[in-house]
Amino acid sequence: MKRFFLYCFLVLVTQYSIAQDRITGEPFATRSEVLGQNGMVATSHPLATQIGLDILKSGGNAIDAAIAANAALGLMEPTGCGIGGDLFAIVWDGKTKKLYGLNASGRSPQKLTLEYFEKQDMKKIPSHGPLPVSVPGAVDGWFELHKKFGSKPMTEILAPAIDYAEKGFPLTELIAWYMQRTVPFFESKGFPNIEDTYKVQNGGKLPNEGEIYKNPYLANTYRKIAEGGRDAFYKGDLAKTIGKFIKEQGGFLSAKDLAAHKSQWVEPVSINYRGYDVWELPPNGQGIAALQMLQILEGYNFSNIEFGGAEHLHLFTEAKKLAFEDRANYYADMDFFDVPVERLLSDDYAYNRRKQIGARAGTYAAGEISAGETIYMTVADSKGTMISLIQSNYRGMGSGMAPPKLGFMLQDRGELFSLKRGQANTYEPGKRPFHTIIPAFITKDGKPYVSFGVMGGDFQPMGHTQIVMNLIDFGMNLQEAGDAPRWDHTGGASPMGRTTENTGMIRTESGIPYSTIRGLMDKGHRIGTARGVYGGYQAIMWDDENKVYHGASESRKDGQAAGY
Repeated sequence: MKRFFLYCFLVLVTQYSIAQDRITGEPFATRSEVLGQNGMVATSHPLATQIGLDILKSGGNAIDAAIAANAALGLMEPTGCGIGGDLFAIVWDGKTKKLYGLNASGRSPQKLTLEYFEKQDMKKIPSHGPLPVSVPGAVDGWFELHKKFGSKPMTEILAPAIDYAEKGFPLTELIAWYMQRTVPFFESKGFPNIEDTYKVQNGGKLPNEGEIYKNPYLANTYRKIAEGGRDAFYKGDLAKTIGKFIKEQGGFLSAKDLAAHKSQWVEPVSINYRGYDVWELPPNGQGIAALQMLQILEGYNFSNIEFGGAEHLHLFTEAKKLAFEDRANYYADMDFFDVPVERLLSDDYAYNRRKQIGARAGTYAAGEISAGETIYMTVADSKGTMISLIQSNYRGMGSGMAPPKLGFMLQDRGELFSLKRGQANTYEPGKRPFHTIIPAFITKDGKPYVSFGVMGGDFQPMGHTQIVMNLIDFGMNLQEAGDAPRWDHTGGASPMGRTTENTGMIRTESGIPYSTIRGLMDKGHRIGTARGVYGGYQAIMWDDENKVYHGASESRKDGQAAGY
């Protein structure tokens, strides 16, 4: 009977699926693409977008604007990002006409060992508290980007975020909703400095939507970073404060761990999908899962397959299952494990994986190899430089560890290590954990085409794949590609040691018709729904013929794309 009522509900929901009754383009699009000739900024917060645009208009470049906007987002969206977290970026440099990749993720504490967890009889690293805290890499990422590509001084770049932190700004509906649920949770855990950081600075209460939120502590921290450089964070008083605080809480991250940190410039990796080169960063992130999915899906003719139909979602889901089994088995810090990236992305490997897909939902093993909230943003400038940047604290606001008087929370990314011996992602001191956050880029004939990303934990490779297919297979424009109804698949193996036990579940947004849901059930898939798991998308496209940027920011978040 419960299943009957669920099916009836789904029928009703899909009858009233998202539609804007637009006179042009797809009916599910929320607006037209944003167009500009000189520059474009797309972030998850309108005020951050405006800060980036102001930097561009005042003579800064895309990298300057991206850092300024990211700093603002650390203030304005503390529920998803901040300088307590990590950063990844892909940059198309308009001068050298080349792609660059930056891995600004931090490592585990040197004094924390696998044996410690075993002695405590822990089967997984806790989600919150001091133990999942790894070195925050975002600030070093800013300075690496700035050293290589930046133009304006950091004092000028960080000034807008400092000003907003001191004077305040009105909380948006979505961020207020998250904060009203997350801050009390951390208070209930008894974590120190939560009330002081998020309430005392705001008159003793957590602001609601439209009310003014301030963070003078963060303003002071940003000022120290702006004036003292990256060493002010990793080697100065800030590092000492962080190390002392974590030690007091029973953790292991130390000032020495912070002092030893450095980001890594890496070569982006790609596959060619129907004439377009899709680029991701190599592990310890999960970007190559999207490339593996696309390699498998390229073997099907989607000109004869309806968007959002049962066959589309079935093939997509089976490709995801195959890629994620490999993700669980092979993806890890490449300084500690020889990830067979070239083999995983090869045509013959994709062919052999594709042959395993049948007409019904299946379960798979990893292929044989021989030999919690996030922000995404993208910026483009008048010189042709484009940056695809993603930054996160992992589980929403992070670990619950807020160092005193600094105005931010430390990430809990260390939770993503496995505690099972002998695995690629098994915990080791000084190792970077498996990462979910991934930026993406598309080139065409050696020229920049689309800088994009989709935030949202495990969903991100699925989101990237859906965006690429929407653009290339289904001919959507940049805005439509992000607004189109989405789905995800849960279950299967994970880099934290979980193994596959069943076919998992496909969860669909309301825009997926019931005929698709029924068709998927006929193929043996379990179907469900979920709230708020389908990511948040920003993108910039370069129209080389007309020399115009197209910008998009979808409706699931509070974002804005703006150009000039």
